Amino acid sequence: MLILSEKQIRSLYSMEDAIKDMEEALIAYNEGKILNPHRTVLDFPSKNASALYMPSAMEPIGKSAVKVVTIFPDNPKQGMKTTQGVILLSDAYDGQHVACLNASYLTRLRTGAISGVATKQLARKDAKTVAVIGCGAMAEEQLQAVCEVRDISHIILYNRSADKARNFAEKLNEIVPSYEGDLTVLENADKAVEQADIVICSTRSETPVFSGKSLKPGTHINGVGSYLPHMQEVDYETIEKASKIVADTIVGVKDEAGDLIIPVNEGKWSFDQLHGELTELAAGNISGRETAEEITFFKSVGAAYFDLAAAAAVYDKAIATGVGTEVEV
Repeated sequence: MLILSEKQIRSLYSMEDAIKDMEEALIAYNEGKILNPHRTVLDFPSKNASALYMPSAMEPIGKSAVKVVTIFPDNPKQGMKTTQGVILLSDAYDGQHVACLNASYLTRLRTGAISGVATKQLARKDAKTVAVIGCGAMAEEQLQAVCEVRDISHIILYNRSADKARNFAEKLNEIVPSYEGDLTVLENADKAVEQADIVICSTRSETPVFSGKSLKPGTHINGVGSYLPHMQEVDYETIEKASKIVADTIVGVKDEAGDLIIPVNEGKWSFDQLHGELTELAAGNISGRETAEEITFFKSVGAAYFDLAAAAAVYDKAIATGVGTEVEV
């Protein structure tokens, strides 16, 4: 079995690679070539934490995988990472377990790449300003993906803890090395959103982090932070204003996306109003942005086959270049 660390994965696999692989995986899923059973989530209420178990199999590449991710928000107080995970990659032809990969970075990368695919289809082509609402680790790859698919010239950062936003700003050159535009740190989320062409939401908030009143016509929103039914990053006004709401998976958002579940439970909205899945968008079966004025919203809670597609691509690159540590199991 090949063991691949985060450092090794970073050396092998770029955001450009990930966006391409996610587009191909989305189309394969739309063609019925991927098995993606629903994830199992174990909650640990005393720690406000969760463990996620996510299996999948992909016929076109002959691989299956199981990802295990733990999310413990209090870990940084002990100098530990909030999110920790591994992906076990197996051969779908003979059942051999061929690799174990660090999943924390790969999860953030593929989540960013999925948002990149959505942004390509739903954001205005002339979008220049992005507001990052929530400046944790997940926001790094989200910003990388947006900068990969749009020519961004102004980045606005907001975090409830202003120090976290300033720390993010200080390492922006590491996050997006090619970026040469303007950078602003604000202490009011609505002020950030009202200037934005693209909004990135990557928080664990249980209450909306900005007012839908702040959205200007033509804005695209990527919502990736709230992944449990009680979490809600965006308010109902945002949902109401959005002419197109696209989900990474409809099954996933119906079970886990509080941004949508809460207004459904309040009788204000229906899942029938979804524009569709990202798989349909990638395959060209539903429309992307059609006017400069419409507001669009992409909601992502994740799917196991995203991890499988990325892990398999990394594994192939590792074998080709001799990267990784072989161990007997």
